[in-house]
Amino acid sequence: MDIQTEKGLREALSYLESGKPDEAKKVLDTILMYNLESKELILSGKYCLFWSDALLRLSDIEDSYERGERLLAEWKNFLDFIRQQQETYENAVYAACRGVFRLALYNYTRLLDERIPAQKAEILRKCGICYKKLGEFDNAKMCLSEANSLTAGQAAVIAELADCYALCGDDKAAKVLFREAFFLDFKKIDLVFLDSELIRCLIEKTAEKGYSGELLNAWIPVYGVLWGVFNMKRNMKSQEIGRLKQEIYALENEQKDPSRATEILTPRLINMYFWLIDYCQAQNDSKLINETLLKIKILDTTVYNLYVK
Repeated sequence: MDIQTEKGLREALSYLESGKPDEAKKVLDTILMYNLESKELILSGKYCLFWSDALLRLSDIEDSYERGERLLAEWKNFLDFIRQQQETYENAVYAACRGVFRLALYNYTRLLDERIPAQKAEILRKCGICYKKLGEFDNAKMCLSEANSLTAGQAAVIAELADCYALCGDDKAAKVLFREAFFLDFKKIDLVFLDSELIRCLIEKTAEKGYSGELLNAWIPVYGVLWGVFNMKRNMKSQEIGRLKQEIYALENEQKDPSRATEILTPRLINMYFWLIDYCQAQNDSKLINETLLKIKILDTTVYNLYVK
């Protein structure tokens, strides 16, 4: 690639990073005619076209929250789009990422005067995601911590906060928070926006076992324990252990009923059994530990063998 083409490509990526894919495409079209076989230019052009169309679809949306939500949804579509390509140009993907999440952040920050705690917490969570994708981890943690203080115990918020800690190198805090998030409500955790190597490796290795969708989310905390990723534990309060036992009892009854049993019950129960065993170990309750281990063995022998080895 000659110097003039490299200069043009840098200019195009700068436009894409600024959220101006139309301008980026104009620059690329000018230099592409002299470099018809350049993979970088061709892929960048495809990405610009994707985002030009995506932003055009946003033009009729006036509500800032809805615009932010649509941008995040389009980012998921974009990830699917680039996975379908035989090759990827990471510099252009990075530029598109910065452009998209800057635009999304602009829309979400316009709503930070929201007074209803639950709604403000959700806006702060989305701001945290945007800051995280832009590499501004301190701002991300600030937003996510405030969201968590407004509505404590939200799995989606805690998972994003865990991701921030992992990206900042604090794996100990990240492991505690990730395990907590998947215990609270694995269904509410959007894996797409989790970026740290700690969780991405766990997600990818679990997905390799053939799981996807909610089933993937349900198995992640199980394999997180088995593979030593979720190895940081905390003491459960008496009220929590009471609720845990009640939920285990309810799920065990579902498991016994053929009309209600589903494949997602197995990882849900196993994860709860892991938490119950942690509590029993702290209480030196060997009888309940052995009873719970037997239940795991009946549910999934492979998991049992990995857990006790």
